[in-house]
Amino acid sequence: MPARHRASLRRQLLLGLLLPTVAVVALNTVLLYRQALAAADTAYDRTLLATAKSIGEQLSLAAGAGGAAARVVASVPYSALEAFEADSRSRLFYRVLGFDDELVSGFADLPPPNRALPDRSVYAALVHFYDDRYRDEPVRMAVLLQPVASADNQGMATVQVAETLELRQTLARQILLDTVWRQAMLLALIAAVVLWVVQRATRPVRGVSAAIEQRPAGDLTPIDTGQAPRELLPLLEATNHVMQRLASLLAHQKRFVRDAAHQLRTPLAVLKTQLQSARRGDMPAEKAFDELTHTVDGAIALANQMLALAKVEQLRQQGDAAVVDAEAVVREVALDLAPLAAERDLMLEVDAQPAPVRAHEWMLRELLRNLLHNAIRHSPRGAPLRLSLATQGRHAVLTIADAGPGLDPALGERLFQPFAAGAGSRTGAAADTGAAGSGLGLAICHEIVDTLAGTLALDNRRVHGRIAGLDAVVRLPLAPAPSANR
Repeated sequence: MPARHRASLRRQLLLGLLLPTVAVVALNTVLLYRQALAAADTAYDRTLLATAKSIGEQLSLAAGAGGAAARVVASVPYSALEAFEADSRSRLFYRVLGFDDELVSGFADLPPPNRALPDRSVYAALVHFYDDRYRDEPVRMAVLLQPVASADNQGMATVQVAETLELRQTLARQILLDTVWRQAMLLALIAAVVLWVVQRATRPVRGVSAAIEQRPAGDLTPIDTGQAPRELLPLLEATNHVMQRLASLLAHQKRFVRDAAHQLRTPLAVLKTQLQSARRGDMPAEKAFDELTHTVDGAIALANQMLALAKVEQLRQQGDAAVVDAEAVVREVALDLAPLAAERDLMLEVDAQPAPVRAHEWMLRELLRNLLHNAIRHSPRGAPLRLSLATQGRHAVLTIADAGPGLDPALGERLFQPFAAGAGSRTGAAADTGAAGSGLGLAICHEIVDTLAGTLALDNRRVHGRIAGLDAVVRLPLAPAPSANR
């Protein structure tokens, strides 16, 4: 995916913070507007109620002619309504109905009253407020049940007062504008604060990105995490870990290329010299071909050992390996090298017990092949050679005991360094089949054992104070037993 289409962390933070804030502010604006309208209705309804009461106070009963029932009489001049008109933008209409809903006074075409009185009202009176339409205009209607009594009769008259909504709508628009303006200012302030906070919070990310981008090619030093926020530490630590592995891998590759160029130069130069000598006829052809064959075999063995050393590093980068039964590998390698032991009349004894270890099978084979071939090469003819595998505590212990001349203790740790073979030593004879002195055999063994989290020790075995052979002892951690509930 192109970089411009990928989600930005800063954009996600801004959207994640601003969108909910805008939604809350919008909802709050709507609620405040509705509350303001309700407050305005309550205030203006007081005017309607006062008008209805003023009209109701002007009602009286008049005796009917010829013994007829008393009727309601209203003496309400229009000027009495002017005091309750806020301005010329709103108009008031009224109607008075008698005991039997007969028209007493007012506008006869007002809609019939809604007599459904509310259970609870803001004002303690028999009044009902509701919205209606009159002459195709929206109006606010107030219906008041007004008691009217005389010495001989009494009853409940109905007073209707309707007000047009021009003033209320003007007030509503003003309330809306004031509310929106304040909420917009609040939203702008919140957006500015969020932008500042997000910009400040993402500054370490941009700083780390710029520092990495400005690094020269090949710089794999760890990233400084001293000023990094706590949330970035896992990422930076993982990056440093990967860079450390890359640095180790690159160092290994450089060392491999350097060693390969150095070590292969000698057999190639020797091979060229031998070819020139054979071409000049300095020696018989058969002897020249034998020397050429020996040199080529040595170069092939050296190349194979260097490839094996590189493969060990490759397998090390792959992480955890599967569980392998070391006993089966020991017996297979011993069977493969048995012809070499028989060629030297060695009495090869194999004693192996089951020992599950977590390792790459190729590593185990290469380790055993190098150590056993080294022991076969340096054992005297007819001597005993013992290969044993046992478990001790949490480790599998592999021991190869030969009857060879042993090792010079002065070599020390140099035994396991590549190309560290000295004159007369046996470090280079580990499975190099003719490339004695290359110094890679034990280096390969040491790298394998180190990868498998084990140890390798080469100890001279002494009898009556004299060296009777060499014990190569490898200790590898046993694989944990599978859980019972699995």
